Amino acid sequence: MLENISLALAGLKANKMRAFLTMLGIIIGISSVIAIICVGDSLTNYMTETMHNMGAGNIFVIVSERGQGIMGASMDMPAVPSDNDLITDQQLEVFQAHFEDRIRAISISNSLGNGRAQDNRRYANVSISGVNDGYEIANDIDLLSGRFITERDSRGARYVAVVSDFLVNAMFPAGTDPLGREIRVYRQGEFQTYAIVGVYPYVPSVFSGFGSRDERDTRTDMYIPLGTALQGATHQNHQMFAAVAAPNEDADRLTRDIRAYWRQLYERNPRWNVDAINMESMIETMGDVMGTLGTAVAIIAAISLIVGGIGVMNIMLVSVTERTREIGTRKALGARNSQIRMQFIVEAIIICLIGGFIGIILGLAMGTVGSSILGFPPSIEPGIIMLCVMFSMMVGVFFGSYPASKAAKLDPIEALRYE
Repeated sequence: MLENISLALAGLKANKMRAFLTMLGIIIGISSVIAIICVGDSLTNYMTETMHNMGAGNIFVIVSERGQGIMGASMDMPAVPSDNDLITDQQLEVFQAHFEDRIRAISISNSLGNGRAQDNRRYANVSISGVNDGYEIANDIDLLSGRFITERDSRGARYVAVVSDFLVNAMFPAGTDPLGREIRVYRQGEFQTYAIVGVYPYVPSVFSGFGSRDERDTRTDMYIPLGTALQGATHQNHQMFAAVAAPNEDADRLTRDIRAYWRQLYERNPRWNVDAINMESMIETMGDVMGTLGTAVAIIAAISLIVGGIGVMNIMLVSVTERTREIGTRKALGARNSQIRMQFIVEAIIICLIGGFIGIILGLAMGTVGSSILGFPPSIEPGIIMLCVMFSMMVGVFFGSYPASKAAKLDPIEALRYE
């Protein structure tokens, strides 16, 4: 075996360019698979962590059309429920009292779209959302200073806001205490004035810089009381809310109980129903989808390995033809067919292994760079690397078997007479 390995390495060293071109298909295939899996795993891990940070114990309750499910299966324009079909504040109060020991808070939000806080040349883009006091718990918002939106703010429809430190730095001179200061926000053709009551730390997301040439154009969230946001709105009731499970509460069981509670209330509604899903289920579903997508793309990339294997077979057939007299000499000196066969299989395996190792290094580098560009921490399972090494060996054995068998079956007399 050591002699076969030595002969294989000597042959590769004697034909460096041909050996490299032979390995190229293997290198491209392995590196593509590694890079795709690395970026895919990084994206999956990042999104999973992000969803966990949003609250793994959050249970989303949504009014949806019967037969459509919580995600909506119809390709047509989604129907819009009337205010009578939505969940009222009174129903939420009864619901919260019913599950008093099992849920920590109820989070409700209503997006008002985009706006711009502006003061002469100073400005900051914002995404405005009306929220209740439970939103802070459900989304685990940590404040740098001040307080969050309260129930009293919402009931009084006060014009107060919780903003990011990014907005504070853009709108006020350095060192200014923003609490109690007013900002004028332009939205839908008019200015509205809000008093700042709280400041949270802005954490850029992976996609926050996409499509923006200037950092000043970054858009951050601005929270105002839900009652203020619903002033003049068509619907005063709610199509969706989130219930935060109490500590040590089984999220799946609580989700089933909440779903049963609301479906009982909506059993007489002919068109609309209420469904519930927890964040853990959404994370599992997303993981399954990302895993399937990554596997499909990796399989497509792995096709290049087959092309590389065919290249290995082609070069090995050429090598058998070139070394016909050598094979004849070895067989005349007593070499068995199995020894000749093993010599060429080992050579094919070494070609594929060297190509595989180069592909692994290149793939890890490409995956790390790709993940870094997208802003994800790189991630790869060691098992994938071992699988690629084993696959390289299998390609060498499979595509080296035919040339090796052809070499082993050569007649020694005819081989010695060759050329």
